[in-house]
Amino acid sequence: MNKRIRRVGSIKNELLKKSREAALAAVQIFNNPNISFKSESYIVLMIIAWTYLLHAYFREQKIEYRHSHLKGTRREFIKTKYGAYKYWELEHCLNEEKSPLDKDTTNNLRFLIGLRHEIEHQMTTRIDDMLSARFQACCLNYNDYRKKLFGQKNGIEKHLAFSLQFSTISTEQKDMLSEHSELPANIKSYILDFDSDLSNEEFSNPHYAYRVFFIPKTANRKGQADRVIEFVKSDSPLAEAVNKEYAFFKETEKIKYLPKQIVQLMNLEGFAKFKIHHHTELWKMLDAKDAKNSFGVLVAGKTWHWYENWVDVVRTHCQRNRGKYS
Repeated sequence: MNKRIRRVGSIKNELLKKSREAALAAVQIFNNPNISFKSESYIVLMIIAWTYLLHAYFREQKIEYRHSHLKGTRREFIKTKYGAYKYWELEHCLNEEKSPLDKDTTNNLRFLIGLRHEIEHQMTTRIDDMLSARFQACCLNYNDYRKKLFGQKNGIEKHLAFSLQFSTISTEQKDMLSEHSELPANIKSYILDFDSDLSNEEFSNPHYAYRVFFIPKTANRKGQADRVIEFVKSDSPLAEAVNKEYAFFKETEKIKYLPKQIVQLMNLEGFAKFKIHHHTELWKMLDAKDAKNSFGVLVAGKTWHWYENWVDVVRTHCQRNRGKYS
């Protein structure tokens, strides 16, 4: 028995070691200014890191994480053509009822898995800036769960640091972050579809996408430590003031809705008779797709998505015609 316990512990530690090395390699590659294939490499390596981390957890908890099927009443493990066991991939680990991960961390990983499927067989243009908030969340979540599941000594924050930049974030860069017109159509469509399935609370959760706001700051007095980046609590007076004054600069995307989602939303709000054709009649009457109105955007050259301000217009219309739609 003691020999078996030592073996289980040895395999768990080896999995944790490989997991750590994969995560550190992901961050080092992403922060390397000489590498342009950053995001793709980061995603693949972090998926490996999380997979090994969860395997280590399942090993410790004595949860079988090898693929198997029943042959009669006996379980038979599935193997490769060369006789190796097939272990659960990350998506299978996330689907496991006994997965230790919270919903928002799981959402972040499901997003990265889906994105990997979109980019693994083709080249992409740079998506680093567009998705950095989700990459940062993935990194922080990983470190948190290493410590939560295996103790504080397993944290790797001492190995991770913010990369230095040779430029500041300008207004032009801010516009680029908000529009992302250079994204391939398949990537943009995937991001929009994934985000549209999340609630506002899920989309805004820092475990899904870790968004920060930068303001140039100097030390107040000589001898004072002057860190490049300083964090303040999100509910502090300073953070609230910054959010109110500079809300236009947050690294976030406008929430977008498909027509059927708007109709479903109105139905849930008590306007059960409001249908797709009513929505179509309304936007045509108001010429809502005219660019000057900023009510929505054409995605991938074929699918129109509506912004939150158009949902407000539809809601007001339904409220004014309650007798017709209730």
